[in-house]
Amino acid sequence: MKAAVLNNVPGQLEIEDIDLGTPGPREVLVRTHTAGVCHSDLHFMEGLYPYPTPCVLGHESAGVVEAVGSSVTYLSPGDHVITCLSAFCGHCENCISGRPSICMNKNTELVRGADDAPRLSRNGEPVSQFLHLSSFAEQLLVHENTVVKIDKEMPLDRAALIGCGVTTGLGAVFRTARVEPGTSVAVIGCGGIGLSAIQGARIAGANKIIAVDMLQSKLDLAKTMGATHTVDASAVDAVAAVRELTGGVHYSFEAVGLKVTSEQAYGMLRSGGQATVIGLVPVGTKIEIEAVTLIDEKILTGSNMGSNQFRTDMPRFVDMYMQGRLNLDDMISQTVKLEQVNEAFEDLKKGNVARSVISFDS
Repeated sequence: MKAAVLNNVPGQLEIEDIDLGTPGPREVLVRTHTAGVCHSDLHFMEGLYPYPTPCVLGHESAGVVEAVGSSVTYLSPGDHVITCLSAFCGHCENCISGRPSICMNKNTELVRGADDAPRLSRNGEPVSQFLHLSSFAEQLLVHENTVVKIDKEMPLDRAALIGCGVTTGLGAVFRTARVEPGTSVAVIGCGGIGLSAIQGARIAGANKIIAVDMLQSKLDLAKTMGATHTVDASAVDAVAAVRELTGGVHYSFEAVGLKVTSEQAYGMLRSGGQATVIGLVPVGTKIEIEAVTLIDEKILTGSNMGSNQFRTDMPRFVDMYMQGRLNLDDMISQTVKLEQVNEAFEDLKKGNVARSVISFDS
């Protein structure tokens, strides 16, 4: 099958033919329909996060089940599915406590053993599977606990966005922070995840939703997603502007992945407020806050994929889209072919897009 392979770090993706195994007892084979181009993949391409190479990248996708393993009962060929990197074992302490997004066994129980044939290979040598998925490929061979079955009426290109960015942004609002109606919210960064957090705040009933970015085009898009106010961080002090609007927000969300924006998110809070860092801050980065401010019971926390319970959350997000409450149409800036994946990442780096999606159905 054709796939986008990362051979060197830092480096670009190379389109190659690689070999795919056959489903084991708890594995499923999925024909990829659409894959989103997410900033997280770029972090690994640039070496900000380590991962073994060669590796097929991609983790935000939707497709159709082609085959299932002998022990799989949840899925059948023909089912439409969304993938999720929040693979879960279902029986560790975190899973049974309702926190499957931070499963303790995903990297041991949901992968093939050293003596087993690899899921992905090239010329007889193993190719690393990225975050249990490797979505930049025509097919996926994955553990059944990395996918969720969805309504076949849901457009798969829209569904793919739910596989990472939308669930991360909505989940950070609904599950990590648990935003309450009538509160004030600031979101720093209006890419795919930030726009989803803005929509989450709107759906949750926040009164003031302040979008912060350095590009006017993204701020304009944020308004269509539910932002009530915008702050151009290229022209003003973002923290001061947000505090002037609100006196300090109840909730802030950092969706960029930088030290400075993480500290700004904390600085925007009122007493008792909560700042949630959603973005992937580079390994080794230290975030600094003034310790005395903790006496005001301010909270700085992170969010792993929106603290999701994706088997239940994603079908609900599908329903929100089908009911017209969740805008996914305007989040897709462009549709490209697999061979254009590096150009899509360049657009992402320039801030030209909310989300690019790769279509395998053309």
